[in-house]
Amino acid sequence: MINFLSPLDIVRREIFRRYRLSETKKHDLYHLFWECTLRCNFNCLHCGSDCTADSLSKDMPLEDFLEALRKIRQKRKTKRKLMVSIIGGEPLLRKDLEKAGKAIRELDCNWGIVTNGFLLTPGRFSSLIDSGLKSISISLDGLENEHKYLRLNEKAFEKACRAIDLCVSYQKDFPRMLVYDVITCVHHENLAVLPKLRDFLIEKGVTAWRIFSIFPSGRAADNDLGLSPAEYRQLMEFIVESRSYRNKDGKSIHLQYSCEGYLGPYELKVRDYFFFCRGGVNVGSIMCDGSISACLSVRSPSFIQGNIYKDDFMDIWDNRFQNMRNRSWAKVGECEKCKSWRWCEGNGLHLHKDDHSECSYCNLKMLKNK
Repeated sequence: MINFLSPLDIVRREIFRRYRLSETKKHDLYHLFWECTLRCNFNCLHCGSDCTADSLSKDMPLEDFLEALRKIRQKRKTKRKLMVSIIGGEPLLRKDLEKAGKAIRELDCNWGIVTNGFLLTPGRFSSLIDSGLKSISISLDGLENEHKYLRLNEKAFEKACRAIDLCVSYQKDFPRMLVYDVITCVHHENLAVLPKLRDFLIEKGVTAWRIFSIFPSGRAADNDLGLSPAEYRQLMEFIVESRSYRNKDGKSIHLQYSCEGYLGPYELKVRDYFFFCRGGVNVGSIMCDGSISACLSVRSPSFIQGNIYKDDFMDIWDNRFQNMRNRSWAKVGECEKCKSWRWCEGNGLHLHKDDHSECSYCNLKMLKNK
């Protein structure tokens, strides 16, 4: 088990801290999430947005989003191409997704989707590719039993595997044309099956895998899905081992842990970058009702900065978001005297219920808890 920082580790963290301060000062918008719908064909146990098939929230009209995006394109200061990630709910429920993709591409932005894969037929996949799809993330939360347990749908595993196969096949035929990965949400019911899932994905030809911990938001707050400290350390050790793993045929998969929180000695060992919550720094979002915030896991009213139906997004981006770019308010409770504060700054924003509260849990503390 990794449990200490070397002098070189500390130097690297200080260098990265300076980079983070620079990025925060510039706060260029690189990544925009669009919550295009709150409807979903699943009713997952861990849904942070509490989405349902009969959601009372109406889909945002495409033209409303495109109008906001046009203004963003006109006012952005950086030349770096903007990445638009379309999520829900389930974005494939929208019939105009291809029209949206073409319009986003015409505005010189890249775009991608996050999906459960259930509706990704070969025909739909082809039409999305023709509309300029550049990235896709597909959820698979274990082998068949584990995936069905979380997704509450008998065909969820079969359809997710079909979607993954489409991506693998396309990437083999057209390398570097599509970025894709498989996302797995880990909890105590699927932790033990991760080694088998790893081999399953490698055999399928999947090259990129991303693991998330389930945090207490939406329906996940009502279900016992969190990892204990011992399980969380087990997960970190699994990821470390998997990043150098080869199966019997010498094949591997590139596994990364999410950007959830600061991991102390596991930094750079379970992902390729130091922890940096970029919400409000480089990442913004437009919610289904037009609200402007950071990534869509950050849903507290304290972090809503405005609304596209009454505000200009880039004016909000340039002149608000102060409680995301200055996290000093989070230095309370156990964080106040923490020696790792300078590298962590209170963990991910999505783990705070508002902008004056303690973090709901500390990843570093979980790793230290024996």
